[in-house]
Amino acid sequence: MPAEHPSKVPPLPPRPPDGHKGTFGRVLIIAGSRGMSGAACLAGVAALRGGAGLVSVACPAEIQSIIAGYEPGYLTIGLSEGEDGQLDIAALDQISQITAGKDSVAIGPGLGTSVDVAAVVRRVFADLSCPLVVDADGLNVLASDFRNGNWESHQHSGHRILTPHPGEFARLTGLTSSEIELRRTEVAKTFAAANQVILVLKGPGTVVSDGERVYVNSTGNSGMATGGSGDVLCGLTAALLASGGDPFEMTTLAVYLHGLAGDLAANEMSQPGMIASDIPRFIGAAWKQVLG
Repeated sequence: MPAEHPSKVPPLPPRPPDGHKGTFGRVLIIAGSRGMSGAACLAGVAALRGGAGLVSVACPAEIQSIIAGYEPGYLTIGLSEGEDGQLDIAALDQISQITAGKDSVAIGPGLGTSVDVAAVVRRVFADLSCPLVVDADGLNVLASDFRNGNWESHQHSGHRILTPHPGEFARLTGLTSSEIELRRTEVAKTFAAANQVILVLKGPGTVVSDGERVYVNSTGNSGMATGGSGDVLCGLTAALLASGGDPFEMTTLAVYLHGLAGDLAANEMSQPGMIASDIPRFIGAAWKQVLG
């Protein structure tokens, strides 16, 4: 195994010159609810900037036109919703169809935490065979399952990448935010090993661990502490996972690129002046630095 805290980020798998859309990965993002369409938009754009060949954003039907109008490069899929503007249980049948053939899936940004949403997230988490990124409300609805050791709810058949900030990680573990901040590397590695997941503990010096390997990120700045920044990381991670590389390494690369794009954005916009939608604009420049 590589040493802990590696100083170099892994390379992207080769992009063959004769590749096509299918070659570079098919990503599905399940996100959004009434009033939270922006989360789905940011994740979808970041997945495109991450190099995915085909990106689909699945959302409650009510907000499909809003998300479609934000960016023409991804597809949108309207899902069944309840009166609260969040997914309802009927969306499960639709999701089981649209996940077929996908190389990675992300779920959670802006979804809400209704009973039906929780049922959808739990089913996707348990059944999906490809890599799955779980973020934001996806983490919130699973928190009690992880905290209470409810293995029936969070057993899974494929790679699972969880991307909590310290507050979400506190809900997942029952630890206090202070305890987490004092032992970030230790608690991330322990949680990842115990739950057989890749854990991305966000914050200054974001920690990535699969329970054996550990990476502590060196990029990023406090200008990224703004609503929507995590949605960008979610989509970017899904794109890199779809490339077919080692899931831990691709998650590490996503975290590094996300922070580097944030640094480049801050250089132009200032840290106080940057917003989450600035970050995807600089992913291309971040790629240029990484690829040399």
